[in-house]
Amino acid sequence: MGRRFGQHFLAKKSILDRIAAAACGDVAPLAIEIGPGKGALTEALLERAERMVAIEVDPVLVHYLRQKFAAAIETGRLTLIEGDVLKLDLAAWGPAVVAGNLPYYITSPILEKLFAMGDQWRRAVFMVQAEVAARLAAAPGSRDFGFLSVQTQLFAQPEILFQVLRTAFRPPPKVDSAVVRLTPAHREMADRAGFLRFASAAFRQKRKTLRNNLAPVYGKDRVDALAEGRQRAEQMSVDALITLYEKLR
Repeated sequence: MGRRFGQHFLAKKSILDRIAAAACGDVAPLAIEIGPGKGALTEALLERAERMVAIEVDPVLVHYLRQKFAAAIETGRLTLIEGDVLKLDLAAWGPAVVAGNLPYYITSPILEKLFAMGDQWRRAVFMVQAEVAARLAAAPGSRDFGFLSVQTQLFAQPEILFQVLRTAFRPPPKVDSAVVRLTPAHREMADRAGFLRFASAAFRQKRKTLRNNLAPVYGKDRVDALAEGRQRAEQMSVDALITLYEKLR
């Protein structure tokens, strides 16, 4: 079975059980799995979820999964979707927990799809590259704090649960991974899209000050009048950045 989409399959049952437990707790009414691959995590999730939706883009793996989980599909416990998760509305199936092993190159777009679910996601547990996990959970002032940190922490409270060494995968990837749990942040904001555009500009060149990064967008005079202009975006918390955005609106 080929690896046409960069898959590295996790096969260690103890890790799979920990991921499923973190996502579902004792039992979850509905779990959505992104990229089930050969179904190792799917099995663990089915032990804890009353119903599941699994989304797989690789038609070869979809054929394999249809055979492996024929009984669960027939009873309606598992709905297998062949398609690109980035083209689907994850809220279409109702309130759910979300889990998956996310490839590095689509981690950020998948997070955008998750947050687009609004109040329809209960929690999410993802395995990502260790360095990506550090960025998701980074605190202001740390080397890893950047736009991805702000984007994530605007919508969620991230928590790194545990590390997963590359030797746990078949075939082993070149980097280690980590499992991250995201819990909805319930932060009230009128214009999240506008704030994210502002944050993207603020972090355009991380080593430059806010004054230098924001002046082309908001005008030199307006930004010069701000006390925060001499700081770098990475030094400010999400709440402080929101306050600054509100000043500039």
